[in-house]
Amino acid sequence: MALIVHKYGGTSMGSAERIRNVSERVAKWHAAGHQMVVVPSAMAGETNRLIALAKEIEPDPDSRELDMISATGEQVSVGLLALALKARDVPAVSYAGWQVPVRTDSSFGKARILSIDAERVHADLAAGRVVIVTGFQGVDPDGHVTTLGRGGSDTSAVAVAAALKADECLIYTDVDGVYTTDPRIVPEARRMEKITFEEMLEMASLGSKVLQIRSVEFAGKYKVKTRVLSSLTPPDIDLALEAASGTLITFEEDETMEKAVISGIAFNRDEAKITLMRVPDRPGVAFQILGPVADANIDVDMIIQNQSVDGMTDFSFTVHRNEYQKALGVLEAQVRSSIGGGEIVGDPKICKVSAVGIGMRSHVGIASLMFRTLSEEGINIQMISTSEIKISVVIEDKYMELAVRALHKAFGLEHRSGATESVAGV
Repeated sequence: MALIVHKYGGTSMGSAERIRNVSERVAKWHAAGHQMVVVPSAMAGETNRLIALAKEIEPDPDSRELDMISATGEQVSVGLLALALKARDVPAVSYAGWQVPVRTDSSFGKARILSIDAERVHADLAAGRVVIVTGFQGVDPDGHVTTLGRGGSDTSAVAVAAALKADECLIYTDVDGVYTTDPRIVPEARRMEKITFEEMLEMASLGSKVLQIRSVEFAGKYKVKTRVLSSLTPPDIDLALEAASGTLITFEEDETMEKAVISGIAFNRDEAKITLMRVPDRPGVAFQILGPVADANIDVDMIIQNQSVDGMTDFSFTVHRNEYQKALGVLEAQVRSSIGGGEIVGDPKICKVSAVGIGMRSHVGIASLMFRTLSEEGINIQMISTSEIKISVVIEDKYMELAVRALHKAFGLEHRSGATESVAGV
């Protein structure tokens, strides 16, 4: 049969009863003859609890020690799940990341996976065991425990699947797949059977919480067949029905996908805009502005520079809302004095709304329809950015839900069947 990787999030592992449900589901797949590897997250809320505890001891904890502490949540999960499987007479063994080992760099709190040694896991699978590996963590070249950052268990699961050359990686979540947009905003939003890795990568970068962006990058790079599906279905659901449920993220484009001009409407509430008024329009000014911002470890998203008037221009960019005040401080302290210019204007009450779809490659008029739809709703566009399969606009935050609903309807996403769509970010 197949080699299958299951990933379960914190909600799925949130109590002893839910862990028993996970064990029942995994046991069902194992009984069907599949080789099974499971990558669970820490129990819901456990990582937050551990970090809060560390900060009670030291408000600004050392990053190495914080990784040592926060990695324990996943170790509890794998041990409990192994016990639950053994209680069902299913042979199982649990491993921490360093025991496999999952090798990473030394960037504590945001480590990147370098390699995974699959030999030990393959030996256990050959012996008929279910192998349970901690998500979210690994070990650096000096033997220190590292963590991959929030959402890192998704990345761990896909990376393990790639290393093992698994037939499929199933990401179990508290949603039943990938939707055209957030159903809480557009009740008519539909779950789709498949999307491309390119589209899912764009959606994840735009704020989608369904999958962590690095996991999508891994899946696309190593062509790991990945499926998002619900862990809230009964664990004894028919295996064939479960295996075909949810949304398949595929690297294969087909004719059906080409028919879908726009796949989904994404959005991100966590944006803030900063504008430097009347800065000198000369070579290097963008670097003089954004260099210190980058040095402060602040990510910049959208950028726009207006046309020069009398040798001066306005320069705008967006950052995450949590870094808005920090970015303003950097500009006031390091930038204004070096380049001159006028007032620094900020707006933390903006959002980004995006239309995503591989059909943009072969269809014209997408931007025109998007802009007309927003205009008819009285929504002003402040900034625009594009890629081959995406158009994003910055608008006032208060118009976000209206924009999402209007665009979802304008592109006919509630009616189209058999096409490829994606889920919106929150």
